[in-house]
Amino acid sequence: MNYATIKKYDVANGPGVRVSLFVSGCSHHCQGCFNKEAWDFNYGNEFTEKEENEVMEALKPDYIKGLSLLGGEPLEPKNQEGLLPVVKKAKELYPDKPIWCYTGYLFDKQVLGDMSKNNKTTNELLKYLDYVVDRRIC
Repeated sequence: MNYATIKKYDVANGPGVRVSLFVSGCSHHCQGCFNKEAWDFNYGNEFTEKEENEVMEALKPDYIKGLSLLGGEPLEPKNQEGLLPVVKKAKELYPDKPIWCYTGYLFDKQVLGDMSKNNKTTNELLKYLDYVVDRRIC
């Protein structure tokens, strides 16, 4: 999985001061998208153990209220595989810090429908997400 950016002090993507991870790759290609460069799964840098540790360290302070996942598209199957270890570790280390996920997939129809039926990673990932903000805009 590649990522576009990691924001360690984000107040725009969820309540309070949060750590936000913007993944690369999105197949929606919505007209008017503000982050078109992140459509490319190869955009940005590879998300490695170094970046995972960076995210975990950034979540440590008490004033950080949680983790937000954005993109690109966090729920692209390819990105789910990369995000699963991150959210597992975040919940293990910081169980009281909610994880928010922003997606262009409709939660009730697409995520709980085909995606959860055809991809076991989806069901596992959903166990660690406290909030899923969905909105199909294209």
